[in-house]
Amino acid sequence: MTPAPTRSPAKAAETPDGDRIAKVIARAGICSRREAEKLIADGRVTVNGKVISSPALNVTGREKITVDGKDLPAQEPARLWRYYKEPGLVTTARDPEGRPTVFDKLPGDMPRVVSVGRLDVNTEGLLLLTNDGELARLLELPSTGWTRRYRVRAFGAVTQADLERLKGGITVEGVRYGPIEATLDKVQGSNVWLTLGLKEGKNREVKRVLGALGLRVNRLIRLSFGPFQIGDLQPGEVKQVPNRVLMDQLGAHAAQFEQETVAPRHAQKQDRAGKKPSGPKSGGGKPSAGKPSSGKPAGKPPRPHRAGAPDKKGDRKRGPEQNGPMHKGKSHADRRRRP
Repeated sequence: MTPAPTRSPAKAAETPDGDRIAKVIARAGICSRREAEKLIADGRVTVNGKVISSPALNVTGREKITVDGKDLPAQEPARLWRYYKEPGLVTTARDPEGRPTVFDKLPGDMPRVVSVGRLDVNTEGLLLLTNDGELARLLELPSTGWTRRYRVRAFGAVTQADLERLKGGITVEGVRYGPIEATLDKVQGSNVWLTLGLKEGKNREVKRVLGALGLRVNRLIRLSFGPFQIGDLQPGEVKQVPNRVLMDQLGAHAAQFEQETVAPRHAQKQDRAGKKPSGPKSGGGKPSAGKPSSGKPAGKPPRPHRAGAPDKKGDRKRGPEQNGPMHKGKSHADRRRRP
């Protein structure tokens, strides 16, 4: 019987244990993985005092990593916020034209966050923010199948029959856009109000597609991103998505983001099984908005999330796009300022 081949010590040394350096930087919330790779290419990242020029490096967490001369922050449990972006704000950390940014307007007690995708400067509505660049990358992928839903006001005339053509996708100036669900809600003078649902979210997609139908968009509001809705958010307001809701919606992808929150729950169970702990319960992480990041909140429970919180009967409310968790089968149990 031929023995199974074994990896040579030299080969093992070439691919050490750990994660890619760009992924580690993204998980720390500095930026997205793609942006981390650019930071590395620009020579702005050091590992154990040496500048690196390639992202083809695995790190174990024991190394000293700096970005622009500053130590890499410790990774925190992944969190997600819903933010009502107002028109006139750019979704970048710094704007060459000096325009105000989304990150300039966030509350002072917010941690470093990155945006999940971007909204055009004049677009308003729901923008998701997270302290984990890898989570942002996952949520942005079209493969998640999550629908982005928009409310649109546009100058011009269109019929529902015209809008039905978008269900099969459309090519505009050589760019192919996927299927779009579009509904004519009402005609208001020289303007029409529409509701659009799309999955790709390419740059200026709504304006370019409607422009091909002879419409000029003069107001664009994002209502939802997958199961997360704008709900009762007011312009400029930000609210954290409860961790249990986030993990449930991530489905099969939740395991890679919940490690930091599972351990404290296990620790609490062990404490309850043994002697009664003195003082506050150990949460293993920084509480958010005065509430534990996992487990049962103390006192009055937080206001449920509009697009995923259980109702009185235990059923789960669904958003208008009827998106489910990012997996099939059983449900899961219970861009930040850049440097």
